[in-house]
Amino acid sequence: MAVLNKKANFEFELVSDRYEAGLALLGAEAKAIRTGHIDISSAAVRILKNEIFLINANIPVSSPPKGYIPTRSRKLLLNRKEITSIITKTKQLKLTIVPVKVYNAGRLFKLELALGKHKKKFEKRASIKKKDTQREFEREFKIN
Repeated sequence: MAVLNKKANFEFELVSDRYEAGLALLGAEAKAIRTGHIDISSAAVRILKNEIFLINANIPVSSPPKGYIPTRSRKLLLNRKEITSIITKTKQLKLTIVPVKVYNAGRLFKLELALGKHKKKFEKRASIKKKDTQREFEREFKIN
């Protein structure tokens, strides 16, 4: 089971650095993710007091406990070395931490993080144009 963030490749120019982080979840949230009910397209990763949090990831639970907020902040579990390298790279190179994929490794749930820069509007237009021409080329190649 894997849930991809399709907006990540469109909104960001991803650098090759990728990290695997564990997710601190409630029991009902783990059950919801196991059935594929998670949305990370509008999620962001923030650094608060030398800890990394996943913010605004929507995990709707079928029978929520009292006072449950589906878009609450969730702590990401990383080694101290990984956290310091992420912090230094984001500050020095002015990169953004982007959640790319949520998947399970056995009973545990992992979040794949990537570092990237925001694309400008003209870069987004160019990527759309490139996809369209590639799609037309494949369509013509398939017909002939």
